Amino acid sequence: QVQLVESGGGLVQPGGSLRLSCAASGSIANIYKMGWYRQAPGKQRELVASITSGGSTNYADSVKGRFTISRDNAKKTVYLQMNSLKPEDTAVYYCDADGIYHYWGQGTQVTVSS
Repeated sequence: QVQLVESGGGLVQPGGSLRLSCAASGSIANIYKMGWYRQAPGKQRELVASITSGGSTNYADSVKGRFTISRDNAKKTVYLQMNSLKPEDTAVYYCDADGIYHYWGQGTQVTVSS
């Protein structure tokens, strides 16, 4: 079993920045990819960014150039640095991990508003 705990969400003004963290624990040896999804009210959950164990990254077109995903293997943590935030980035952000099974974190709210 893998546990994922997100942190770092909050309220920020348009143009501001936030950094989300996702700490993994448990049976993480088989995890080969981790990422971030988001779900806005009334919308489907969508992929924001992902990173493989080899360091390859993938981003949604809507966040390219603004968001950066990274990982600290020693801390078993994945980060999402979000810059130039827009109101349309408002959503609950979920960390996920792919291994033998697929795992989700509990989500953290990000609200971009003036």
